[in-house]
Amino acid sequence: MHRRFRNVRRTGPVNVASYLDRGKNRHLAACTAPRCDFSAEYDSRAAAELAARTHRCSA
Repeated sequence: MHRRFRNVRRTGPVNVASYLDRGKNRHLAACTAPRCDFSAEYDSRAAAELAARTHRCSA
């Protein structure tokens, strides 16, 4: 299934985006740095943005 991301913002190396999943708004934080496997889904935009601000790359 393809997700249509909206309201994509970048915080350092982490992208935060919103999408609709089964009628519910979901939010995703994913690091774009090479060899960093961080990504997580959240129920609130605030939680995704907090994860983006506090993420420290292990790569």
